[in-house]
Amino acid sequence: MSIRENIQQVRENIAAAALSAGRRPEDITLVGASKMNDAAACREAIAAGIDALGENRVQEMTQKLAENAYDGAPLHFIGHLQRNKVKQVVGKVALIESVGSYELLEDIDRQAEKLGIVQPILLEVNVGGEEAKSGFAVSEVRAAAERAKSLSHVVLRGLMTIPPVAEGEHGSVPYFEKVHALYVDINASLYDNNLDILSMGMSGDYEDAVRCGATMVRVGTAIFGARHYTL
Repeated sequence: MSIRENIQQVRENIAAAALSAGRRPEDITLVGASKMNDAAACREAIAAGIDALGENRVQEMTQKLAENAYDGAPLHFIGHLQRNKVKQVVGKVALIESVGSYELLEDIDRQAEKLGIVQPILLEVNVGGEEAKSGFAVSEVRAAAERAKSLSHVVLRGLMTIPPVAEGEHGSVPYFEKVHALYVDINASLYDNNLDILSMGMSGDYEDAVRCGATMVRVGTAIFGARHYTL
């Protein structure tokens, strides 16, 4: 199947999942996770109506920006962002989804101040408490959201999570439910319900994520197929 056909299929799956949960399909943003796919694949996804593209690696993103790979769609950074790469990302992307430490949060704020901009961000939640993953522990997210609120050059739009590898079908659901509850609580108590993004769900579990309240899903393989691009 082509990228266009894959996007159509993913959208149909999102719509079915949304409707089954009493939600509107148009309220879910589809981000194409374009890691290791070339500029031509990105352009094909944009032509097929993808809502946004997401990159995991700064070097690859920078190269594809130079090739105008993302023209016509918002670009998100969705991978682990090293502090020494902040200058290469802030101001280049519509949304940084993977802010998982106070140090990174404040580095982004400082760089955005230098550029005279306000950078939209999500806080990454390490919902499984996995040592190998970045992100705030569930118990830390409220304080991190309060800190983000106090900064002048970032704007918090919501939360992002990558659950542990699922054991069995629907294994991600308890983690999605936990982050959704956290999102609802922080949104109501700290942000007057102005947060609008809950980014969770990838190729293997995006339908469950939608049923659990995700407003954004990050889908790679189910759109682009096996990854084949190298720098």
